[in-house]
Amino acid sequence: MSRQAQAAVLFLIGGALLHASYTDLYLRYVKAGLRPLLLVAGVVLIAAAVATVWYELRRPRTAKGKAAEYRPENQSGIEHHDGHGHGHAHREPRVAWLLALPILALILVAPPALGSYSAMRTGTALQKPWGFADLPAGDPVRMSLVDYAGRAVYDQGRSLHDRQVEITGFVALDRRGTPYLVRMALNCCAADGQPVKVGLAGKTPPVLQPDTWLEVTGTYTGKRTKDPVNDGVIPFIDVTEATPVPAPRDPYDEGGGG
Repeated sequence: MSRQAQAAVLFLIGGALLHASYTDLYLRYVKAGLRPLLLVAGVVLIAAAVATVWYELRRPRTAKGKAAEYRPENQSGIEHHDGHGHGHAHREPRVAWLLALPILALILVAPPALGSYSAMRTGTALQKPWGFADLPAGDPVRMSLVDYAGRAVYDQGRSLHDRQVEITGFVALDRRGTPYLVRMALNCCAADGQPVKVGLAGKTPPVLQPDTWLEVTGTYTGKRTKDPVNDGVIPFIDVTEATPVPAPRDPYDEGGGG
């Protein structure tokens, strides 16, 4: 691939990174905290592309001619001629431009966030928190699904007794039709996304579609089950109200607020 083609690919990659960062598309790939690094990477790649083109334009043509004289085929005395006896240079393979297709796909096609298909084929990734902060006054108290699950399992629900809570996630159904509310947690990017699951008991909607986002209001229950994938503990919530809601701007949970 020629220097100009390399510069074009660098420019496309940098532009794709900036486009993804400014339009929240990056949230489908990495967690929100990595946005500054993506912006810097996009700027650096575009600067490298501009510098490459500037360098190529400033190179003396004579230098290019001299460089051609010292090609390996010329040193060995081998020349390539066309049918009329004239020498010619090899063209760059056009297939190299296929490298730009994934970049255009990144710009034009937004991949779906990880959903129920991935969640039910991966074991729950609930980790023991460092501690539990006091819940604010007033009911219902809004918290992340991960926070509720951590308190229900590792605090035995002590901070949740006599409180109404409100959590949000998407619906997933196991093979027996048991409904779960799920949020995918990221360490770095979507490739390492793992689900945290909360079972739904009580007044659940009669019809639940996988990947539907719900805002659930309910109370703590001691009911638990084991995830069949990794034997992890899955707590339940006793649902008093469930309302369909649009998917949030950031579909992933980093362990913070819901």
